[in-house]
Amino acid sequence: MTPHPATCTAFEGHRRIASGPLADVALVVREVLARGEQAPVLIFDNITSYPVEFDLRGTPEEVLARLASQVPGEQAAPIADAEEDDTPRGRGRPKLGVVAREVTLLPRHWDWLNAQSGGASVALRKLVEAARLAGEDKDRKRAAQEAVYRFMTALAGNLPDYEDATRALYADDRARFDGIVAEWPEDVRNHALHLAADAFARHP
Repeated sequence: MTPHPATCTAFEGHRRIASGPLADVALVVREVLARGEQAPVLIFDNITSYPVEFDLRGTPEEVLARLASQVPGEQAAPIADAEEDDTPRGRGRPKLGVVAREVTLLPRHWDWLNAQSGGASVALRKLVEAARLAGEDKDRKRAAQEAVYRFMTALAGNLPDYEDATRALYADDRARFDGIVAEWPEDVRNHALHLAADAFARHP
C-alpha cells in the first residue's frame, strides 16, 4: 500500500478546492461531495502527483480518526549499516563507517589513483561522491517530470496543446511549456507550473 503523503491538493474539475494537510483536504472534499457537485473530484500527492484516496464515510470525526490511524507515525531511528566494518578500532581511531572491499582495476587506473592527493582511497571516494550527486540530480529531475506528467494526464489531457506541453516538459523547453500552460484554467496552470519548478531546475 502506498503511504499517505504529508500534503495533497484536491481539484473539483479544473478548480482547486483545497491544498494542505490530509485532514484539512479530506474535510473539504467531504463537504463538496455532500453537495452533490457534478464535476469529478481528484486528489493529488503534492510531491509525486499520485492519486490520493480518502474513506469519507461517517461523521467528520470518524473520517479524521480513520485517517489518523492510516498516516505513518514518526520513523524509528535508522538501523546501523549491517556491512559496517566491525574491525576493532585502535585508540583514537574514529568509527567512520568505512567498509573495506576489493576493487579490481587496470594498472593504469591504479597508477592514476595513487598519484592523486590523499592516495587511491581518497580519490575513489571523491569520484564516487561526485557520481552519486550527479545521479541524484538526474533522479530528482526525472521524478519531478513524472509528477508533472501524472498531473497533466489526469486534469489537462483534454486541454489545448496538451501533447505539445508534454513534449516541452521532457525536452527541457521551459519557455515553450510556460507558453502553453498559460492558456489553461488558472488553477490547473498554477499547479502545473509549481510542480514543474523542479523539473526545469538547473543544478550545478
